[in-house]
Amino acid sequence: MKYLIAGLGNIGSEYQYTRHNIGFRVLDALAEASNAVFMDKRYGFVSEIKIKGRTLLLLKPSTYMNLSGNAVRYWLQQGKIPDENLLVVVDDLALPFGTLRLKGKGSDAGHNGLKHIQTILGTQAYARLRFGIGSDFPRGGQVDYVLDDFTEEEEKALPAKLETCGEIIKSFCLAGIQNTMNLYNNK
Repeated sequence: MKYLIAGLGNIGSEYQYTRHNIGFRVLDALAEASNAVFMDKRYGFVSEIKIKGRTLLLLKPSTYMNLSGNAVRYWLQQGKIPDENLLVVVDDLALPFGTLRLKGKGSDAGHNGLKHIQTILGTQAYARLRFGIGSDFPRGGQVDYVLDDFTEEEEKALPAKLETCGEIIKSFCLAGIQNTMNLYNNK
């Protein structure tokens, strides 16, 4: 069985450690833990890991956040991966920092990356792992906030959160979405 795990973010060193790039950082941590390396391919940086007979295609789109759907569609088709085996890792302003929520479907909640994926795939029925980045910004400051780096305190907490994200991703592929939601969404 094959799965596409798409971590959303923006390419370029100026975005590397921003809140909006948490999807990239989750996949970087997962690949590193598996001694996997990303290759620069069409529409993104791609790596592959195998877990108990399952193949996880890790994708960091190079299309920039607002055009993420192009990369996701391409790699779903290339890998002949069904939509139900897609998991998108994304930042979420509505959740406090470090809160992790797995959902089987849902709206884009104003997130441009999810909005484009939904438009391109023509469905909201794909899994997403939402990583809370909080919303500690003044009125009108949302763009600056998501494109800013995590605080020093948040950076210290990230390794443990990234490890948990890896566990959630593996569980999604091995135990299914319902079991994984039951196990992790109440933590």
